[in-house]
Amino acid sequence: MTVPEYPVFYERHLPHFQPEGATIFVTFRLAGSLPIKVLQILDEEKRLMSSRIEKIADPGARREAITKGNKLLFGRWDSALGSSKTGNNWLSDTKVAEIVWEAIHGQNGVNYVLDACCIMPNHVHMVITPLKIGEGYKPLSEIMQSLKGKTSRQANIILGRNGQFWQHESYDHVVRDDNELGRIVNYVVDNPSRAGLPAVLVYSKVEAT
Repeated sequence: MTVPEYPVFYERHLPHFQPEGATIFVTFRLAGSLPIKVLQILDEEKRLMSSRIEKIADPGARREAITKGNKLLFGRWDSALGSSKTGNNWLSDTKVAEIVWEAIHGQNGVNYVLDACCIMPNHVHMVITPLKIGEGYKPLSEIMQSLKGKTSRQANIILGRNGQFWQHESYDHVVRDDNELGRIVNYVVDNPSRAGLPAVLVYSKVEAT
């Protein structure tokens, strides 16, 4: 599996590039799962990094800087989620987690092939390959909108609450090749033990190594 280079984005206001047939690593989190102070620090790191990247004239070097920068920011972001003690953790409720689990698996073989997923107390990792439907592949934006919309309504009923359930933005990364796919699947499956937290639910199509 080989896909072209593309910038990684995890803000809903930025365009998402989805190469045909690409496998995508997606992480999305609960609303209110990170303290504002932490988000401010991450935003400032992102701003400084973006400013440095904009000054790189060579297109190849710039693409490489974008890839490395986003991986670094994702690592900080995911670490903050794993260590957060004060934010919302509604997914630790088994009934809520099962709603998300069933929704993710319900689209497996319909809108995408699911390679791996892990539901943590305040966020979800999944690795998917959108399937070709008609003349084109199912857009990631539509997949996420469907997952978030359906699960937020059902989860809020169980929790007896109203309001935003998922944070709007998410992180997504197009997997470059089979070697990277293996590393990412391992990352997803090992995420609970690495964060020192109990996994709510974990799935892998192939055995992690």
